[in-house]
Amino acid sequence: MNKIINASLVAATAAALAACGASDKAATAEGSAPAAATGQLTVKIGSANPLTGPFAHWGRDADNGVQLAIEEANAAGVTLGGQKVKFEVVSEDDQADPKAATQVAQRFIDSGVVAVVGHLTSGAAIPASRIYNDAGVPMVAGSVTSPKFTQQGYNNTFRIIANDLQQGQALAKFAVGQLKAQRIAVIDDRTTYGQGLADDFAKSVEAAGGKVVKREYTTNSATDFMAILTSLKAQNPDLIFYGGMDAQAGPMVKQLRKLGMKAAFMGADGVNTPEFAKLAGKDAEGAYASSAGAPKEAMPGYASFNDKFKTRFKADIQAYAPYTYDAARVLLDAMKRADSADPKKFLPEIAKTQLQGVTGEIAFEPNGDVKNGAVSLYQLQAGNWKGLLPDSAKVASAAQ
Repeated sequence: MNKIINASLVAATAAALAACGASDKAATAEGSAPAAATGQLTVKIGSANPLTGPFAHWGRDADNGVQLAIEEANAAGVTLGGQKVKFEVVSEDDQADPKAATQVAQRFIDSGVVAVVGHLTSGAAIPASRIYNDAGVPMVAGSVTSPKFTQQGYNNTFRIIANDLQQGQALAKFAVGQLKAQRIAVIDDRTTYGQGLADDFAKSVEAAGGKVVKREYTTNSATDFMAILTSLKAQNPDLIFYGGMDAQAGPMVKQLRKLGMKAAFMGADGVNTPEFAKLAGKDAEGAYASSAGAPKEAMPGYASFNDKFKTRFKADIQAYAPYTYDAARVLLDAMKRADSADPKKFLPEIAKTQLQGVTGEIAFEPNGDVKNGAVSLYQLQAGNWKGLLPDSAKVASAAQ
Protein backbone atom coordinates (compact mmCIF):
# COMPACT_ATOMS: atom_id res chain seq x y z
CA MET A 1 0.00 0.00 0.00
CA ASN A 2 2.83 2.40 0.90
CA LYS A 3 4.45 1.71 -2.45
CA ILE A 4 1.16 2.41 -4.23
CA ILE A 5 0.64 5.65 -2.29
CA ASN A 6 4.25 6.76 -2.91
CA ALA A 7 3.94 5.97 -6.59
CA SER A 8 0.71 7.96 -6.76
CA LEU A 9 2.34 10.92 -5.01
CA VAL A 10 5.29 10.85 -7.40
CA ALA A 11 2.98 10.73 -10.40
CA ALA A 12 0.84 13.56 -9.04
CA THR A 13 3.90 15.64 -8.26
CA ALA A 14 5.34 15.06 -11.71
CA ALA A 15 2.04 16.04 -13.31
CA ALA A 16 1.86 19.18 -11.21
CA LEU A 17 5.43 20.12 -12.08
CA ALA A 18 4.78 19.50 -15.75
CA ALA A 19 1.67 21.67 -15.58
CA CYS A 20 3.62 24.43 -13.83
CA GLY A 21 6.37 24.19 -16.41
CA ALA A 22 3.88 24.48 -19.24
CA SER A 23 2.26 27.46 -17.55
CA ASP A 24 5.62 29.18 -17.04
CA LYS A 25 6.60 28.65 -20.67
CA ALA A 26 3.32 30.08 -21.88
CA ALA A 27 3.71 33.06 -19.59
CA THR A 28 7.31 33.64 -20.64
CA ALA A 29 6.29 33.70 -24.27
CA GLU A 30 4.23 36.79 -23.45
CA GLY A 31 6.92 38.25 -21.22
CA SER A 32 5.07 37.74 -17.98
CA ALA A 33 4.68 35.27 -15.17
CA PRO A 34 1.49 34.86 -13.12
CA ALA A 35 1.74 34.71 -9.33
CA ALA A 36 -0.08 31.52 -8.30
CA ALA A 37 -1.43 32.85 -5.02
CA THR A 38 -2.90 36.10 -6.27
CA GLY A 39 -3.44 35.64 -10.00
CA GLN A 40 -1.27 38.73 -10.48
CA LEU A 41 0.57 39.04 -13.78
CA THR A 42 4.19 40.29 -13.75
CA VAL A 43 5.08 42.19 -16.93
CA LYS A 44 8.73 42.97 -17.65
CA ILE A 45 9.82 46.22 -19.29
CA GLY A 46 13.45 46.52 -20.39
CA SER A 47 15.49 49.66 -19.72
CA ALA A 48 18.82 49.73 -21.58
CA ASN A 49 21.43 52.39 -20.84
CA PRO A 50 25.13 52.85 -20.08
CA LEU A 51 25.19 52.39 -16.30
CA THR A 52 28.98 52.31 -16.04
CA GLY A 53 31.68 54.32 -17.75
CA PRO A 54 31.83 57.98 -18.84
CA PHE A 55 28.14 58.16 -19.81
CA ALA A 56 26.78 56.55 -16.66
CA HIS A 57 25.30 59.83 -15.41
CA TRP A 58 23.16 59.93 -18.56
CA GLY A 59 22.23 56.28 -18.24
CA ARG A 60 21.17 56.47 -14.61
CA ASP A 61 19.11 59.56 -15.39
CA ALA A 62 17.32 57.82 -18.25
CA ASP A 63 16.77 54.64 -16.23
CA ASN A 64 15.30 56.68 -13.38
CA GLY A 65 12.74 58.14 -15.76
CA VAL A 66 11.55 54.63 -16.63
CA GLN A 67 11.55 53.55 -12.99
CA LEU A 68 9.37 56.50 -11.98
CA ALA A 69 6.78 55.81 -14.67
CA ILE A 70 6.55 52.14 -13.73
CA GLU A 71 6.35 52.85 -10.00
CA GLU A 72 3.45 55.23 -10.63
CA ALA A 73 1.66 52.65 -12.78
CA ASN A 74 2.03 50.01 -10.07
CA ALA A 75 0.79 52.42 -7.41
CA ALA A 76 -2.27 53.30 -9.52
CA GLY A 77 -3.05 49.65 -10.27
CA VAL A 78 -3.48 48.24 -13.77
CA THR A 79 -5.62 45.33 -14.96
CA LEU A 80 -5.03 43.64 -18.32
CA GLY A 81 -7.19 40.86 -19.66
CA GLY A 82 -8.98 40.61 -16.33
CA GLN A 83 -5.75 40.13 -14.34
CA LYS A 84 -4.06 42.54 -11.98
CA VAL A 85 -0.64 43.51 -13.29
CA LYS A 86 2.65 44.29 -11.61
CA PHE A 87 5.16 45.91 -13.93
CA GLU A 88 8.84 45.19 -13.40
CA VAL A 89 11.74 47.19 -14.82
CA VAL A 90 14.65 45.05 -15.99
CA SER A 91 17.64 47.41 -16.17
CA GLU A 92 20.72 46.45 -18.18
CA ASP A 93 24.08 48.15 -18.76
CA ASP A 94 24.88 48.38 -22.48
CA GLN A 95 28.02 50.48 -21.83
CA ALA A 96 27.05 52.66 -24.85
CA ASP A 97 28.76 49.92 -26.87
CA PRO A 98 27.19 48.32 -29.98
CA LYS A 99 28.40 44.79 -29.17
CA ALA A 100 27.31 44.99 -25.53
CA ALA A 101 23.96 46.41 -26.67
CA THR A 102 23.20 43.39 -28.85
CA GLN A 103 24.05 41.10 -25.93
CA VAL A 104 21.71 43.09 -23.70
CA ALA A 105 18.99 42.87 -26.34
CA GLN A 106 19.31 39.09 -26.52
CA ARG A 107 19.17 38.80 -22.72
CA PHE A 108 16.00 40.87 -22.73
CA ILE A 109 14.41 38.55 -25.29
CA ASP A 110 15.51 35.44 -23.42
CA SER A 111 14.13 36.74 -20.13
CA GLY A 112 10.69 37.50 -21.57
CA VAL A 113 10.80 41.30 -21.68
CA VAL A 114 7.73 42.49 -23.62
CA ALA A 115 9.02 45.96 -24.57
CA VAL A 116 12.12 48.14 -24.23
CA VAL A 117 12.76 51.77 -23.42
CA GLY A 118 16.15 52.69 -24.87
CA HIS A 119 18.87 52.35 -25.77
CA LEU A 120 20.38 55.68 -24.77
CA THR A 121 22.82 56.14 -27.65
CA SER A 122 22.27 55.75 -31.38
CA GLY A 123 25.32 53.52 -31.74
CA ALA A 124 23.85 51.05 -29.26
CA ALA A 125 20.22 51.37 -30.30
CA ILE A 126 20.55 50.69 -34.01
CA PRO A 127 22.20 47.22 -33.82
CA ALA A 128 19.99 46.26 -30.87
CA SER A 129 16.85 47.25 -32.80
CA ARG A 130 17.44 44.46 -35.30
CA ILE A 131 17.22 41.86 -32.53
CA TYR A 132 14.03 43.38 -31.13
CA ASN A 133 12.54 43.54 -34.61
CA ASP A 134 13.25 39.86 -35.26
CA ALA A 135 11.59 39.00 -31.93
CA GLY A 136 8.60 41.32 -32.44
CA VAL A 137 9.42 43.32 -29.30
CA PRO A 138 8.51 47.04 -29.36
CA MET A 139 11.23 49.62 -28.70
CA VAL A 140 10.52 53.24 -27.75
CA ALA A 141 13.59 55.48 -27.49
CA GLY A 142 13.74 58.63 -25.44
CA SER A 143 17.15 59.85 -26.61
CA VAL A 144 18.11 58.18 -29.90
CA THR A 145 18.54 60.97 -32.45
CA SER A 146 20.28 59.36 -35.45
CA PRO A 147 17.98 59.51 -38.51
CA LYS A 148 19.08 55.96 -39.37
CA PHE A 149 17.20 54.58 -36.37
CA THR A 150 13.81 55.00 -38.03
CA GLN A 151 15.02 54.50 -41.61
CA GLN A 152 15.45 50.73 -41.30
CA GLY A 153 11.90 49.83 -42.27
CA TYR A 154 11.03 48.25 -38.90
CA ASN A 155 7.53 48.60 -37.49
CA ASN A 156 8.63 48.16 -33.87
CA THR A 157 10.94 51.20 -33.46
CA PHE A 158 9.68 54.55 -32.18
CA ARG A 159 11.26 57.70 -30.76
CA ILE A 160 9.71 60.60 -28.89
CA ILE A 161 12.48 63.12 -29.60
CA ALA A 162 13.61 65.08 -32.66
CA ASN A 163 16.41 63.65 -34.81
CA ASP A 164 19.93 64.88 -35.59
CA LEU A 165 19.02 66.19 -39.02
CA GLN A 166 16.69 68.67 -37.35
CA GLN A 167 19.30 69.55 -34.72
CA GLY A 168 22.07 70.01 -37.27
CA GLN A 169 19.93 72.33 -39.38
CA ALA A 170 18.83 74.43 -36.42
CA LEU A 171 22.36 74.78 -35.04
CA ALA A 172 23.87 75.66 -38.42
CA LYS A 173 21.23 78.29 -39.15
CA PHE A 174 21.81 79.82 -35.72
CA ALA A 175 25.63 79.74 -36.07
CA VAL A 176 25.68 81.38 -39.49
CA GLY A 177 22.55 83.51 -39.32
CA GLN A 178 22.54 84.72 -35.72
CA LEU A 179 26.16 84.41 -34.55
CA LYS A 180 27.49 85.48 -37.99
CA ALA A 181 30.13 82.73 -37.90
CA GLN A 182 31.62 82.27 -41.37
CA ARG A 183 34.69 80.11 -40.72
CA ILE A 184 33.60 76.98 -38.87
CA ALA A 185 35.62 73.94 -37.76
CA VAL A 186 33.93 70.63 -37.03
CA ILE A 187 35.07 67.78 -34.75
CA ASP A 188 33.27 64.51 -34.09
CA ASP A 189 33.88 61.41 -31.97
CA ARG A 190 33.34 58.86 -34.78
CA THR A 191 30.29 57.35 -33.10
CA THR A 192 27.03 56.90 -34.98
CA TYR A 193 25.59 59.80 -33.02
CA GLY A 194 28.56 62.17 -33.17
CA GLN A 195 29.59 61.65 -36.77
CA GLY A 196 26.03 61.71 -38.08
CA LEU A 197 25.29 64.92 -36.22
CA ALA A 198 28.53 66.56 -37.42
CA ASP A 199 27.80 65.55 -41.02
CA ASP A 200 24.31 67.08 -40.88
CA PHE A 201 25.66 70.23 -39.23
CA ALA A 202 28.46 70.64 -41.80
CA LYS A 203 26.07 70.25 -44.74
CA SER A 204 23.69 72.77 -43.22
CA VAL A 205 26.52 75.28 -42.61
CA GLU A 206 27.40 75.25 -46.29
CA ALA A 207 23.73 75.53 -47.26
CA ALA A 208 23.36 78.54 -44.94
CA GLY A 209 26.29 80.34 -46.57
CA GLY A 210 29.06 79.50 -44.08
CA LYS A 211 32.30 77.60 -44.70
CA VAL A 212 33.63 74.51 -42.97
CA VAL A 213 37.35 75.24 -42.88
CA LYS A 214 38.40 71.91 -41.37
CA ARG A 215 37.07 68.55 -40.14
CA GLU A 216 38.80 66.65 -37.35
CA TYR A 217 38.07 63.37 -35.54
CA THR A 218 38.57 61.94 -32.08
CA THR A 219 37.03 59.09 -30.06
CA ASN A 220 34.44 58.87 -27.31
CA SER A 221 37.13 57.85 -24.82
CA ALA A 222 39.78 60.48 -25.60
CA THR A 223 40.93 63.08 -23.05
CA ASP A 224 43.77 64.87 -24.89
CA PHE A 225 42.70 67.11 -27.79
CA MET A 226 45.71 69.45 -28.00
CA ALA A 227 46.97 68.13 -31.36
CA ILE A 228 43.54 68.46 -32.96
CA LEU A 229 42.92 71.90 -31.53
CA THR A 230 46.38 73.14 -32.54
CA SER A 231 45.67 72.15 -36.15
CA LEU A 232 42.37 74.02 -35.97
CA LYS A 233 43.98 77.12 -34.48
CA ALA A 234 45.93 77.64 -37.70
CA GLN A 235 42.59 77.96 -39.53
CA ASN A 236 41.44 80.79 -37.26
CA PRO A 237 37.81 79.56 -37.00
CA ASP A 238 34.99 81.77 -35.69
CA LEU A 239 33.26 78.74 -34.18
CA ILE A 240 34.13 75.13 -33.33
CA PHE A 241 31.36 72.54 -33.40
CA TYR A 242 31.71 69.22 -31.58
CA GLY A 243 29.58 66.19 -32.40
CA GLY A 244 29.85 64.07 -29.28
CA MET A 245 29.15 63.89 -25.57
CA ASP A 246 29.91 66.02 -22.51
CA ALA A 247 32.67 63.72 -21.20
CA GLN A 248 34.90 64.84 -24.10
CA ALA A 249 33.42 68.29 -24.69
CA GLY A 250 34.33 69.51 -21.19
CA PRO A 251 38.08 68.81 -21.39
CA MET A 252 38.08 69.92 -25.03
CA VAL A 253 36.86 73.42 -24.13
CA LYS A 254 39.40 73.75 -21.34
CA GLN A 255 42.21 72.85 -23.75
CA LEU A 256 40.75 75.16 -26.38
CA ARG A 257 41.02 78.13 -24.03
CA LYS A 258 44.46 77.03 -22.85
CA LEU A 259 45.64 77.49 -26.43
CA GLY A 260 44.28 81.02 -26.37
CA MET A 261 41.58 80.33 -28.95
CA LYS A 262 38.62 82.67 -28.75
CA ALA A 263 36.35 80.75 -31.14
CA ALA A 264 32.80 80.14 -29.94
CA PHE A 265 32.11 76.54 -28.91
CA MET A 266 28.96 74.69 -29.93
CA GLY A 267 27.59 71.20 -29.40
CA ALA A 268 24.23 69.47 -29.47
CA ASP A 269 22.19 67.57 -26.88
CA GLY A 270 25.25 65.50 -25.90
CA VAL A 271 26.82 68.70 -24.57
CA ASN A 272 23.72 70.31 -23.11
CA THR A 273 24.11 68.91 -19.58
CA PRO A 274 25.07 70.08 -16.09
CA GLU A 275 28.04 67.68 -16.30
CA PHE A 276 29.57 69.65 -19.18
CA ALA A 277 29.46 72.83 -17.10
CA LYS A 278 31.15 71.02 -14.20
CA LEU A 279 33.89 69.49 -16.37
CA ALA A 280 34.76 72.69 -18.23
CA GLY A 281 34.23 75.17 -15.39
CA LYS A 282 34.62 78.84 -16.29
CA ASP A 283 36.02 77.91 -19.72
CA ALA A 284 32.56 76.68 -20.71
CA GLU A 285 30.96 80.09 -20.21
CA GLY A 286 29.19 81.27 -23.36
CA ALA A 287 29.10 77.85 -25.06
CA TYR A 288 26.10 76.99 -27.22
CA ALA A 289 24.16 73.74 -27.47
CA SER A 290 20.85 72.39 -28.66
CA SER A 291 18.31 70.07 -27.15
CA ALA A 292 16.30 67.64 -29.24
CA GLY A 293 13.04 68.72 -27.70
CA ALA A 294 11.21 71.73 -26.36
CA PRO A 295 12.88 73.92 -23.74
CA LYS A 296 12.27 72.60 -20.23
CA GLU A 297 10.28 75.71 -19.42
CA ALA A 298 7.98 74.99 -22.37
CA MET A 299 7.34 71.33 -21.52
CA PRO A 300 3.77 71.17 -20.24
CA GLY A 301 4.51 68.75 -17.40
CA TYR A 302 8.12 69.55 -16.57
CA ALA A 303 7.64 71.45 -13.29
CA SER A 304 5.65 68.73 -11.57
CA PHE A 305 7.84 65.98 -13.04
CA ASN A 306 10.98 67.74 -11.83
CA ASP A 307 9.56 67.89 -8.29
CA LYS A 308 8.63 64.19 -8.33
CA PHE A 309 12.00 63.21 -9.77
CA LYS A 310 14.01 65.12 -7.16
CA THR A 311 11.88 63.76 -4.33
CA ARG A 312 12.24 60.18 -5.51
CA PHE A 313 15.90 60.09 -6.58
CA LYS A 314 17.47 63.00 -4.66
CA ALA A 315 19.16 64.11 -7.88
CA ASP A 316 18.83 66.73 -10.60
CA ILE A 317 17.59 65.75 -14.05
CA GLN A 318 20.56 65.42 -16.42
CA ALA A 319 18.79 65.38 -19.78
CA TYR A 320 16.56 62.53 -20.89
CA ALA A 321 14.60 61.41 -17.83
CA PRO A 322 11.44 63.27 -18.99
CA TYR A 323 11.67 61.51 -22.36
CA THR A 324 12.22 58.01 -21.00
CA TYR A 325 9.41 58.61 -18.52
CA ASP A 326 7.13 59.48 -21.45
CA ALA A 327 8.46 56.53 -23.48
CA ALA A 328 7.47 54.14 -20.69
CA ARG A 329 4.06 55.79 -20.49
CA VAL A 330 3.60 55.28 -24.24
CA LEU A 331 4.12 51.54 -23.73
CA LEU A 332 1.78 51.42 -20.74
CA ASP A 333 -0.88 53.36 -22.63
CA ALA A 334 -0.67 50.97 -25.61
CA MET A 335 -1.04 47.93 -23.33
CA LYS A 336 -4.09 49.43 -21.66
CA ARG A 337 -5.76 50.16 -25.00
CA ALA A 338 -4.96 46.65 -26.23
CA ASP A 339 -5.97 45.19 -22.84
CA SER A 340 -2.96 42.94 -23.15
CA ALA A 341 0.77 42.66 -22.41
CA ASP A 342 1.27 40.49 -25.48
CA PRO A 343 3.53 42.43 -27.90
CA LYS A 344 1.59 41.09 -30.88
CA LYS A 345 -1.51 42.81 -29.51
CA PHE A 346 -0.19 46.09 -28.13
CA LEU A 347 2.51 46.87 -30.74
CA PRO A 348 -0.08 48.06 -33.30
CA GLU A 349 -1.52 50.39 -30.64
CA ILE A 350 1.81 52.21 -30.19
CA ALA A 351 1.58 53.58 -33.72
CA LYS A 352 -1.86 55.02 -32.85
CA THR A 353 -0.59 56.86 -29.76
CA GLN A 354 -2.21 60.19 -28.90
CA LEU A 355 -0.76 61.02 -25.48
CA GLN A 356 -0.19 64.18 -23.50
CA GLY A 357 3.25 63.67 -22.04
CA VAL A 358 5.58 65.61 -19.81
CA THR A 359 7.51 66.58 -22.95
CA GLY A 360 4.43 67.54 -24.99
CA GLU A 361 1.89 65.93 -27.29
CA ILE A 362 3.10 62.50 -28.42
CA ALA A 363 2.05 60.96 -31.73
CA PHE A 364 4.08 59.14 -34.35
CA GLU A 365 4.84 59.40 -38.04
CA PRO A 366 4.47 56.18 -40.07
CA ASN A 367 8.21 55.50 -39.75
CA GLY A 368 8.16 55.83 -35.94
CA ASP A 369 9.49 59.39 -35.64
CA VAL A 370 7.64 61.65 -33.24
CA LYS A 371 5.38 64.17 -34.96
CA ASN A 372 6.36 67.84 -34.75
CA GLY A 373 9.69 67.15 -33.06
CA ALA A 374 11.05 70.38 -31.59
CA VAL A 375 14.63 71.60 -31.27
CA SER A 376 15.67 74.24 -28.73
CA LEU A 377 18.86 76.28 -28.44
CA TYR A 378 20.75 77.20 -25.28
CA GLN A 379 23.74 79.18 -24.06
CA LEU A 380 25.73 78.51 -20.90
CA GLN A 381 25.41 81.59 -18.70
CA ALA A 382 26.83 81.77 -15.16
CA GLY A 383 27.19 77.98 -15.14
CA ASN A 384 23.61 77.23 -16.21
CA TRP A 385 22.06 76.49 -19.59
CA LYS A 386 19.63 79.26 -20.56
CA GLY A 387 17.13 78.90 -23.39
CA LEU A 388 17.76 81.37 -26.22
CA LEU A 389 14.34 81.14 -27.80
CA PRO A 390 11.38 81.17 -25.40
CA ASP A 391 8.89 79.97 -28.00
CA SER A 392 9.49 76.29 -28.77
CA ALA A 393 7.29 76.54 -31.86
CA LYS A 394 9.80 79.00 -33.36
CA VAL A 395 12.62 76.61 -32.61
CA ALA A 396 10.80 73.70 -34.22
CA SER A 397 10.15 75.72 -37.37
CA ALA A 398 13.82 76.75 -37.49
CA ALA A 399 14.77 73.09 -37.80
CA GLN A 400 12.65 72.41 -40.86
